[in-house]
Amino acid sequence: MSRFGGTGRSAARTIRARPREPRSELRRLARFGALAAAALISGCATYHALPLPRRAHLAGGLSALRTEVPPLERGAAARRIEVNRPLSPGDIGLLAVLNDPALRTEGGYLAGAQAALLQASLLPNPIAGLVYEPQLGGAGVAPSWTATLSEDVTALITYHTRVKSARFTFKQVSAELLWREWQVAQQARVLALDLYWGDASLRASRREAQLLAVEARAARAAAASRSLDLTALSSILAAEATAEQNLASLRLTQLRAWQALDALLGLAPTVRFAIAAPHLPPVPRHLAPLIATLAERRPDLVALKMGYRSADEDVRTAIIGQFPALVLGAQWDQDNGNVRNGGPTAQIALPLFDRNQGQVGATRATRRVLHAQYRTRLDAAVGAVNGLSIQIRRLRHDALQARRAAADASRLARAAQRAYASGAIDERSLTDYQSAALERRLEANTLESTLAQARIAITLELGLGLPQVRIVPAAKKS
Repeated sequence: MSRFGGTGRSAARTIRARPREPRSELRRLARFGALAAAALISGCATYHALPLPRRAHLAGGLSALRTEVPPLERGAAARRIEVNRPLSPGDIGLLAVLNDPALRTEGGYLAGAQAALLQASLLPNPIAGLVYEPQLGGAGVAPSWTATLSEDVTALITYHTRVKSARFTFKQVSAELLWREWQVAQQARVLALDLYWGDASLRASRREAQLLAVEARAARAAAASRSLDLTALSSILAAEATAEQNLASLRLTQLRAWQALDALLGLAPTVRFAIAAPHLPPVPRHLAPLIATLAERRPDLVALKMGYRSADEDVRTAIIGQFPALVLGAQWDQDNGNVRNGGPTAQIALPLFDRNQGQVGATRATRRVLHAQYRTRLDAAVGAVNGLSIQIRRLRHDALQARRAAADASRLARAAQRAYASGAIDERSLTDYQSAALERRLEANTLESTLAQARIAITLELGLGLPQVRIVPAAKKS
């Protein structure tokens, strides 16, 4: 009797112990899940406020600007632009790149492309699932549960092409930002040339207006004494009015140019500084080799090339995406009778309706557009180089002739001054000689400025004379 009773108690203990086994496993699973969740949360990004500025931050002088130019080549040293001396147009262009407010805001585009590259480089997360159903009644001896783990195989198949596409997109954005820096530097250099030659023209126009004002006062006095005909007086007054109008127009042009340059440098619109005489690099004699390698130097062409290669990888990804989506995994479960099962699972999409036709067509269309844009930009660049080369030859000839004419007119004006001192000519004739010399000087200044702009324009079109790496200071992380 006792033997049977002992056996019965042992069997009862065994039966009672069985339901506890899945609970202990579930506790271990819950513990593991909690640890995994804590690890995931610890690696997550956190929020930090980024308040907007309350007032404008325009520099009051060149000393408040960024002036350190980072190394432009491997092994080179950084240099600092000396702002306490007259600045060359080239240094003004570098200062604009370092301080232009618009360029500082565009760093976010590169950060966005870098984030997209990081996202594309990450493997797709496996998907885990757990279903737990406690027993509420019936003849079962244990709660039922099901655990699954699956992975999207299609995302793994397209991983390589997606990462290559994102990498090319990142290079495209970087090249586009470098091209933007080149454009800002070019704009600043052109404004510096305009201001330098504009100051020379302004001095000549001011001198001409002063001469005509003196002549007009003398003519008015002569007309009042009736020793000068009113017809002659009207022509003198008309010349004086024209000179004053030209002087006012030049002053307004200079003011607008200064304000535009100050805006590029992040300066207050009233800041002025000295601009050194421009010393421009010589125009290359042999353009054919430079044109042949143009696409390797110009950032805009490099950007279009990278965009095309990214679109080409998108086409590959879309073609791979034609194959049915496949999800592989494993499943473990237990029913109420404490029967446990486990094994692989597979899910495949049946390509009855969607075979990724739209995505394939869209990516191919994008690639065709970028192909056409690259060809158009390359043709335009080569045409611009050849056109500027012809313009430079013409401007060199015209500027040389204008300088000679200005020198001849200056010699005549000096001879007229001596003749006037000896009483050989009157004051009106002297003024006419002096005005003609000033007009010749204005014409020569205009041609010199146009020639200088064409020379720096052809260096930009050839992809020369500017840094091949971005020099905008990196934005602070927030």
